[in-house]
Amino acid sequence: MASPNPLDPVAIPGAGAPASTFEEATYRKVSWRLLPLLLVCYLVAYLDRVNVGFAKLQMASALHLSDAVYGLGAGIFFLGYFLFEIPSNLILHRVGARLWIARIMVSWGVISALTMFVTTPTMFYAMRFLLGLAEAGFFPGIILYLTYWYPAHRRGRMTTWFMTAVALSGVVGGPVSGYILKTFDGAHGWQGWQWLFLLEGLPSVIAGIVVFFMLDDRIDNAKWLNTEEKQLLARNIGAEDAGKEELPLLAVLASGRVWLMSFIYLSFVMGLYGVSFWLPTIIKATGVKDAFSIGLLSAIPFAVAVVAMVLVARSADKRRERRWHVALPGLAGALGLVLSVTWAHDTALAMAALTLATAGIITSLPLFWSLPTAFLAGAGAAAGIAMVNSIGNLAGFLSPYAVGWLKQVTGANDSGMYMLAAFMVLGAILALSVPARLVNK
Repeated sequence: MASPNPLDPVAIPGAGAPASTFEEATYRKVSWRLLPLLLVCYLVAYLDRVNVGFAKLQMASALHLSDAVYGLGAGIFFLGYFLFEIPSNLILHRVGARLWIARIMVSWGVISALTMFVTTPTMFYAMRFLLGLAEAGFFPGIILYLTYWYPAHRRGRMTTWFMTAVALSGVVGGPVSGYILKTFDGAHGWQGWQWLFLLEGLPSVIAGIVVFFMLDDRIDNAKWLNTEEKQLLARNIGAEDAGKEELPLLAVLASGRVWLMSFIYLSFVMGLYGVSFWLPTIIKATGVKDAFSIGLLSAIPFAVAVVAMVLVARSADKRRERRWHVALPGLAGALGLVLSVTWAHDTALAMAALTLATAGIITSLPLFWSLPTAFLAGAGAAAGIAMVNSIGNLAGFLSPYAVGWLKQVTGANDSGMYMLAAFMVLGAILALSVPARLVNK
C-alpha cells in the first residue's frame, strides 16, 4: 500500500476548503513567525494611542483641560494620521515593511513619551498631532503586509489575531495604566499621568528595534522557509492576485467601492474610539472612584472581546461569508451602547452593557478588512487600504470630540452614546449593501 503523499488534499476543520497537510504546516509556520511580533507591535501602538484616556483622570485637572479641550486633543491625533496615511503606505510598499514599520514605531514611541512634558492645551494639541504623523501608515501597512502572505480565506483569521491587540491593550493597559497613575504619582516630582506617557512610550521604541532585525519584507526574503514552502505561498498569492484589480492612485481615489468601504469603516471606528477614549470616564461616572479599580474594570470588556473576535472570525472563514459577520457584531455594539446609557447608574449592569458594546464594536473591525482586501491588489491595494483607513480614522478625531462636546453641553454621557450607536447601525447597513459575490471568497 502506497504511503500517503503530503500534498494530497485533506479536509482541514475551519479552513473552508480542502488543503494539504503540507500547506497547513507551512501556514502554521508563517503564522508563528509573523503574528506574535505583529500583535505585540499593535498592542504597544494602540496603548500609546489611547492611554490619554487614562491620563485624563489626572491630566485634565492638573492642566485645567475641559472635556471639549480633552476631546479635541485626543482626536487631533487623527488629523496628522489622515494627512500622512496614503504617502506612508505607498512608501512602505516601495521600501518594505521591515524598515518602514521600524521607523514608525521608534518615532511614535519617542513622541508619546515626550507628551509627559506638556503644560498647556496648545502643547497637548501639538504632541497629539505629531503622534498621528509618526504613526500614520502603521495599521494599513500591516493589513497590506498580510496580503503578501495570506490568501483571502485565511486572512480573516490572521487579521483578527493581529487585531486582538486592540482588545488585549485594554486588558493589559487598563490595570497597568491604573497602577502607574496610582503608584507613581509624585515620584521624583512627576505626576502619575507623566509617568504613564513615559513608561508606556518606551516599549514602542524597543519593539521598533526588534522589527528592524526580525521582520521579513516578502516571501522571497524569508530565510526560515525552504524552497517548496516559498513556492506554495507564492503560488497561492499569485492565484488570488490574478482576480483582483490593480488600480492607479487616481482611480483608487475615485472608486465608488473604495469610498463605500471608507464610510463603513468610519461608522465602526466612531464606536471604537468613543469607547476607547471615554470608557474610564464612563466607569467613573457609575460611582467607581479609585484609578486602579477603574483600570481593572475596564479590562473586562476587552477580555470578552478577544474571545468574541476569534470565534466570529473562525466562523467567517469557515463559511466564507463576510457581510453578516461584519454587520451583526456592529448591531450588537450599538445595542450595548444604548443599554450602557439605560443602566448608567448601576455599575454591574453598566459594565455588562459596555462589555457587549466593546465586544461587538471590536469584533466588527478585523472582519471589515476582509471586504476591501478581497478586490484590491498591488500598489492599488496600498493606496486603497490607506485611503479607507485614513478616512475611517477621521472618526478618531470626530468621535471623542463630539462625545466630549455633547457631554459638556448636556452634562451627561447619554447623547454621545446614542450618537455612537447610530453610527454602528449605519455601518452595519452599509456592510450589507456590499455585493456578496465581491467579498465572499
